[in-house]
Amino acid sequence: MTPGWVVRRIGFYALVAVVLAFFAVPMLWLAGAPFDARPGFGLRWPEWTSANVHATLRHPFAVRSLVNSLVLCLVATAVTTAFAALAAYALSRVRIPGRDALLYVLLLLSSVVTGTAAMVPLFVLMLQLGLIDSRFGTALVIAGGMLPAAIFILKDFVDAVPRSYEESARVFGASPRQVLGHVVLPIARPGIATILVWSFVNAWGNFLLPFLLLRDVDKQPAAVLMRTLQDEGGSANLTVIPVFSLLYSIPVVLLYLVVNQRYGFRFHGGIKS
Repeated sequence: MTPGWVVRRIGFYALVAVVLAFFAVPMLWLAGAPFDARPGFGLRWPEWTSANVHATLRHPFAVRSLVNSLVLCLVATAVTTAFAALAAYALSRVRIPGRDALLYVLLLLSSVVTGTAAMVPLFVLMLQLGLIDSRFGTALVIAGGMLPAAIFILKDFVDAVPRSYEESARVFGASPRQVLGHVVLPIARPGIATILVWSFVNAWGNFLLPFLLLRDVDKQPAAVLMRTLQDEGGSANLTVIPVFSLLYSIPVVLLYLVVNQRYGFRFHGGIKS
């Protein structure tokens, strides 16, 4: 054990401590500030009270915005997962000229052409379709942005399903719909769970598209409402923001716990041909 080794170990643990503090401090603030009678930006032992919770629940748009976020996320997640499963199966099983090139081009375009770059064309398109201030239309736009990456991810899981399983099902008279619904998708459930979690989290935290397409504050999700939580002086409303942030984080945490309980984030299969 040389002095240099000791110095390196001390430096390593110091770096780990700094990284842990970087992530732990916001979590500790989020756990204590909602129940503090005098919430601030720093960490301290809270003066326990439930007044902040009552004030947040009395806010005219707080609960409604959380419901709007759930509606947007559920629609976007359902559309993304359903169409990604169908497209991934088609791209995996059907011999299409230039199939792999098409898939990589879609993925590349979805990564390069971000929401900011497509902001004006999307707004003009939705305006011409009469879907401005439509939660369903906004959810479709969010789903469309996630679909290329979702297809790319799910196709790998579908590729891992042996074709012999499908051939056996067809021998026993299964239709193509039954083959997909009773053979392929159940085996690819880890991939579908991956897409569900990934698309829900992305839709839940999406700010730009709802901010652009939803002008009515009654229809705006929580991510957009967060920027308006200010007091009369224009400062951050620290009575409402901590509780609202805690409520905003609950659905994603619950989704993580449910999927972790079911899969343990071991998204792999044990299939042998």
